[in-house]
Amino acid sequence: MAKHKGLIHIYCGENKGKTTAAVGLAVRSFGSGFKIIFSQFLKTSPSGELLSFEKLGIKVYRITKPKGFTWEMNEDELALLKEEHNKLFKEVTSLVEKDGDKTLLVCDELVGAYAGGHIDRDTVMDFLKNKPKNLEVVLTGRNPSEELMEIADYITEMKKIKHPMDKGINARKGIEM
Repeated sequence: MAKHKGLIHIYCGENKGKTTAAVGLAVRSFGSGFKIIFSQFLKTSPSGELLSFEKLGIKVYRITKPKGFTWEMNEDELALLKEEHNKLFKEVTSLVEKDGDKTLLVCDELVGAYAGGHIDRDTVMDFLKNKPKNLEVVLTGRNPSEELMEIADYITEMKKIKHPMDKGINARKGIEM
């Protein structure tokens, strides 16, 4: 197969769909012979895609601490979160081969970590600007910055029209998580 030019995707917006889209693309790419590097930022709770990926033999890279929502964390927990995210980003980007051919790197919720200052922005931008030319990259999360949108080739916004949470229905296992 001929090499392709790898592009940068952003899946953003409120509520459901961002991770789901990234998982779908990862499964499609895996079925086409791609190496999948799937990472999750700002997530420590179990969710359905983890077991599915395990069954396919796709490792998911994620942090294990601190747990909880960023707006509930104290300064020490926020500092630890940033440290853990920086380690995670370094780990997953080190797995990318020099040519990046037939490799998909997914950084789920990195957009939110970037927006909140929970990862070193210069490191992220340097990687994206200098990524292997054939590497396909997917970033998900809310509120992408201008500089992330500028560097992206695709930007897909998930827009809520109606959602069960508006009726008080909480996230359901296997559907929203």
